[in-house]
Amino acid sequence: MTSFEASSKPASQEDFGFEVTATLSNGLGRTGLISTPHGKIETPAFIVVGTKATVKSVLPETVRDLGAQAVLANAFHLYLQPGPDLVDEAGGLGKFMNWQGPTFTDSGGFQVLSLGAGFKKVLAMDVTGMQNDEVIAEGKERKAHVDEDGVNFKSPLDGSMHRFTPEVSMCVQHKLGADIMFAFDELTTLLNTREYQVESIARTQRWAQRCLAEHKRLTLERKGKPYQALFGVVQGAQYEDLRRKASRDLAATESDGWTFDGFGLGGALEKHNLAKIVTWMAQELPDNKPRHLLGISEPDDLFAACEVGADTFDCVNPSRVARNAAIYTADGRYNITNSRFRRDFSPLEEGCDCYTCANYSRAYVRHLFKAKEMLANTLATIHNERFTVRLVDQIRSSIRNGDFYEFKGEMLGRFYQKKS
Repeated sequence: MTSFEASSKPASQEDFGFEVTATLSNGLGRTGLISTPHGKIETPAFIVVGTKATVKSVLPETVRDLGAQAVLANAFHLYLQPGPDLVDEAGGLGKFMNWQGPTFTDSGGFQVLSLGAGFKKVLAMDVTGMQNDEVIAEGKERKAHVDEDGVNFKSPLDGSMHRFTPEVSMCVQHKLGADIMFAFDELTTLLNTREYQVESIARTQRWAQRCLAEHKRLTLERKGKPYQALFGVVQGAQYEDLRRKASRDLAATESDGWTFDGFGLGGALEKHNLAKIVTWMAQELPDNKPRHLLGISEPDDLFAACEVGADTFDCVNPSRVARNAAIYTADGRYNITNSRFRRDFSPLEEGCDCYTCANYSRAYVRHLFKAKEMLANTLATIHNERFTVRLVDQIRSSIRNGDFYEFKGEMLGRFYQKKS
C-alpha cells in the first residue's frame, strides 16, 4: 500500500504533476517527468498496451523487466469483460493485474469508431477517395450510432446493446482506477466530410465539458482513492484550423475550477502529415501539461512525434506483429519464419539486451512459430516491446544530451535502409 492510499486525505489534482526537464532547439520537443500516485514516468515514454489488463502472452513482471514505465488498458473491453465493478472491488487495474507502476485507460472512443465504421484494426487513412459521412468498411454492419448525448453500440462479444455517454465513460474509468484516463470523444475517419468534422469536434468539446464535471464529482465522492488524472482529447482530422481550435477550447475548459490534467492527441492522422498535425496541437496547448499521442509505434513516427512535443505514446503494434512472427531490429523488420533462419543460432538481434535475445536463437523461435507453440508469441513480444521501449528511452536521452538530430538520422537511416 502506498503512502497516498494509506492516507485518509481526499484525492486532489495536486497529486498529479508534470515538469519539463529539457527542450529541443525548436522549442517543441522536450523531456519531462509525470508524477502519479503510483510512480513517476520519464518522458518521452512508450506506454505498453495491455488491452484486457494483460499484455498478451507476457507476465506483468516481464513487462517491468523489459523497461516499461506504465501500461495502458482498454476501458471499452474491460467494461464488457470482466466489468468495472469487479476491477474496482479488486483494488483497481494495477492490483487486479499485479502491475505496480502507473496505469492508463482510454475512453472507448476508438472502439466507437471501429464498431461504427467497421474498421477492426486501422482507421480509413486514405483521403483520396470520395468523402462520405456514411463510410463503412466493406462487408461490415454499423454496430454503433452516435447522437448528441452519447453512443449506442452492439457488443462484439454477444451482440447485446449498450450505451456510452461521457458520464458512463467517466464512471467506468474511475472504477478501473487508472492513474491517467481520457475524456470520452468521437473519433472520425479521414473520409468524413469537413462539415461533419466541424460538428464532431463541437460535440467532442461538449462531451469533454461533461467528462470534466463528472470527473470532479466522482473524485470528491470516491474518498480515499488515489487521484486519477483526466486528459482531454483533441480531434480535428487533417484540418489545421480545427485542430488548433479544438486544442484551444480544451485548454480553456474548466468545471468549478478544475481543468484537464493533460491532453490526448487523437484522431485519424495521415502518416506523412503526423509531425505537422502534432505541431499544430502542441503550439496551442499549455507547455506545463503532458501530451499523449494515441496509437503510434513505428520508429519514424516516434521520432517525428517526439521532435514536435508529444510526451507519451501507446500502440498495440509491437505485440500484434510479434504474434505474426515479425521481429524489429535496428536494421529493420523481418519475418522469423523465413527458411533462412532454420539453422541460424544467433539471437533475434545482435546486441539486444532483452531476455529473449540473451537466451534463445532465431532457429529456436522460428521452430516455435512453425510448431504453433504459444511460447513463440511470448518470446517475440518480449523482444519487440523491448525494442520499442528502448528506442523511446534513447530518444529521451538524445534530447537531454543535445544529439537528437544526429541520433534520428543515424537510426532511421539504418532501420529503413535494408531489412534484415
